[in-house]
Amino acid sequence: GAMPGAVQMLCLAALLGALGAGGTELTLELPDSAQRCFHQEIENGIKFTLDYQVISGGHYDVDCYVEDPNGKTIYQETKKQYDSFSHHTEVKGVYTFCFSNEFSTFSHKIVYFDFQVGDEPPILPDMNNRVTALTQMESACVTIHEMLNAVIDSQTHYRLREAQDRSRAEELNGRVSYWSVGETLILFVVSIGQVMLLKSFFTEKRPSSGGAGT
Repeated sequence: GAMPGAVQMLCLAALLGALGAGGTELTLELPDSAQRCFHQEIENGIKFTLDYQVISGGHYDVDCYVEDPNGKTIYQETKKQYDSFSHHTEVKGVYTFCFSNEFSTFSHKIVYFDFQVGDEPPILPDMNNRVTALTQMESACVTIHEMLNAVIDSQTHYRLREAQDRSRAEELNGRVSYWSVGETLILFVVSIGQVMLLKSFFTEKRPSSGGAGT
């Protein structure tokens, strides 16, 4: 049978609360020859995940590195279009992750990243400590929650791809427009040159006046 309305609202509230926990998403502008760093204090023994992707600019690549509180580099990649990095902390303190566009002298980049800290909290109270099987309603909530997470991940992926494709299309459109204007100017100059050249062929040259008559 159908779940009562109050139970449905409780299940939906639990799902929405779990979806919004433990993560940060941000889209940042990264000018040429620039670097942006972010800092997060994390306890010992906690897992964090960093996902990033270049949306627009240059060859859609960026440098990225992550340092632990002792200054040790635990992740470093150069000229990556996108990547994912997960790590279980071994020391407590401030972890730093940076995006660098210092290798580029003229390309302005836009970078998206998703930084998740810790495991997702259970959507139902005492779910991890239970010794009895989940009820049909609770199993349905867990299934719906997993499906919503998959939908959110897919939507984010497609939004990023759409933004990247739009940026490439606008860049290509700009190049085509500049090339069209250049071709128009070249044709205009060539046409004027041909007219002047043909005019010079049919211009009558008057003989210069001679010496005095006899």
